[in-house]
Amino acid sequence: MYHQDPKAWMLAEAIDLIEGADRLRRQFFRIGAAEEGVIWEPPVDMSSENSALDVLVALPGVAPDDWAATLEEGCIVVRGERRFGAHFRSGAIVLLEIPYGHFERRISLPDGDSYRMVDMQMEHGCLRLQLERFK
Repeated sequence: MYHQDPKAWMLAEAIDLIEGADRLRRQFFRIGAAEEGVIWEPPVDMSSENSALDVLVALPGVAPDDWAATLEEGCIVVRGERRFGAHFRSGAIVLLEIPYGHFERRISLPDGDSYRMVDMQMEHGCLRLQLERFK
């Protein structure tokens, strides 16, 4: 976007950058209710085929012992914590976009179906859950 006035150009550029950053924030995580101790909700992909349900939960930087996944009434609950600073050297932080702190995500299961957890694996910063429908 080109403007004759440099101030108008800089303002338009700044607004575009802010809108882009907000789109990315909404795409990668949603802010939860801080008063409950939950700071963020990880994004999820889910697919189903026949009696199988595959769920992928993005948990970048979450240590293997810092999460839990359970089946509760009609949903999968993934909770845990991404600890701050374990991989930083001392010095000034230049950019900080990946959320830290306690997280929880409740993923609704398809109505009327019952599932059991078949497998859980952490791979490439994502938690892969495999569920199987039963009657």
